[in-house]
Parts: sequence; C-alpha cells; structure tokens
Amino acid sequence: MCTSIVEIVAADGMAKGTNGWFDLSHAVVAYDHPHHALLEEAITLDFIDTDKAPGVRAAVEMTLESAKALSGALIRAIEQAEAEEAGRRR
Repeated sequence: MCTSIVEIVAADGMAKGTNGWFDLSHAVVAYDHPHHALLEEAITLDFIDTDKAPGVRAAVEMTLESAKALSGALIRAIEQAEAEEAGRRR
C-alpha cells in the first residue's frame, strides 16, 4: 500500500552521493515502500539538488524506530547548538 506521506523542505548545505559532494537544495522525508531496505515500509530521507539530474542524491531508508531515534538526536543537537550560539552572542 502506498502511503503518499511526503514532506519536502528547502535545505542549504552539502551532501555526498556516488559522484562526490553536491550542493543541497531540498530534503525529502517520506514513508513508503523502500527500494533497498528489506522492510515493508520505511522512512526515507532523500537529499537532493533540484538543479542536478534526478540520480544526484543521497538517500537513507530506515525503520520507524530508527527514524524516531534520529529525530530525537537531531532535536538534542539543535538545542545544544542554539545554546552554544546564544552564548557566543553575549
């Protein structure tokens, strides 16, 4: 069953694909059938540059539990980084 769950956000940074590093323009988060992971459904992260060919991407397929752990780690790291940046501005 296709879920059609897709979130797309603008992204500014770099990603490393099969042909080396490339500029990011967007990050795509989806929940659907994975292409490579041996799972029924997976959270898929795609890091892309819309100015490049569709094959220029970095992708991750993971379980919901792994995605939740990653989400928590991102939140904690962002909170610590914001506190660090706030301390530098004083």
